[in-house]
Amino acid sequence: MTDGDNEALLRKLAARLGFLKQDPKNRRLLLETADLALEAGDPDQAIALLERAGQVDSLSFSELNVLGLAAIKAKRFDLAVECFETVARETGEDEPGPRFNLAWSLAVLSRSEEALPVLTDQTARILPQAATLKVQLLHKLGNLDEAMDQAKQLLECHPEHPGLLGAVSVLAIDCEDLELAAETAARAGEQSDALTTLGTLALGEEDAATARRVFERALAIRQDVPRAWVGRGLAKLLDQDPLDAARDIEKGAELFGDHLGSWIAAGWARFVGQDYAEARRIFEHALALDPTFSEAHGSMAVIEIQEGLLSSAAERVKVATRLDRNCFSAAFARTLLASADGDQDKARVIFEKAVNVPIGKDGRTIAQSLAKMGLR
Repeated sequence: MTDGDNEALLRKLAARLGFLKQDPKNRRLLLETADLALEAGDPDQAIALLERAGQVDSLSFSELNVLGLAAIKAKRFDLAVECFETVARETGEDEPGPRFNLAWSLAVLSRSEEALPVLTDQTARILPQAATLKVQLLHKLGNLDEAMDQAKQLLECHPEHPGLLGAVSVLAIDCEDLELAAETAARAGEQSDALTTLGTLALGEEDAATARRVFERALAIRQDVPRAWVGRGLAKLLDQDPLDAARDIEKGAELFGDHLGSWIAAGWARFVGQDYAEARRIFEHALALDPTFSEAHGSMAVIEIQEGLLSSAAERVKVATRLDRNCFSAAFARTLLASADGDQDKARVIFEKAVNVPIGKDGRTIAQSLAKMGLR
């Protein structure tokens, strides 16, 4: 919309508001004015106008739909749910729009299990944005096999929709179908999730420069994509920029909320950057999120070795190994304990040399191993 168009719209809205002062009980005029307010980018005005018409349960479907859309724009998602629940219940699958808006609002409120059944097969087949949300919800709820089955079916309905292609590419990464991930991401164009997938694939190839550029393109489009923040941080970690890496990874971990691999990678980035106090805080946070996560125990063991608490570290290694015999951080802590012979300073020197020196049969450095861990 040009500035001229916007000014004309605002003049029209002002005129309608003037008419309403003369005829305040005209419901048709209320609805038209609320519609104009929403179009003019003033959802709060639209909500206030429609609330004059009565409570939610007394509004018509047209009024409820405008009120629900205004509530979404105003980020009043509880109100949006109240509106679209009524419309979706009464119109059924004949009107897929309200069903999508209801599911979207529930998803934003972290009510994913309630949102999923709202997105019926018919709704997802008709609306590509509903198909995208359905795949994302199944993915988020951990139903990876069902999500992939749905993704393949829905791609037949909406083969060129960038949002759906991006969502499927992210799902394919977690399902370890890298061919599908690359193919769908390439077809999606400049779509934030798809770019994040391409960055993740570059990171998997340890092409840190390409990964960093692609993640930055994703973040230029949307700032709320946690995988892009984590990915850019991991690329910086591979580039031996640990403290800047930690800041990015922490941002992504905060957006994710409970993605343990991100928190562990952030803590290790702090550790590599010798910010040991912050590393401890992050590892303790990961441990609080899930006391059964082996990498949190193993990472705390490494911290305690650095602090000279070798006996406590040895106990943590036992716990981590009992939880997961292949725990990366426990194996590293065990190596430090064996090599240091109880000498704290010697353990620190061994760690600092090991960070960027290839270790193990695959020749990976610790930083490279951490990059892999942060993407799980």
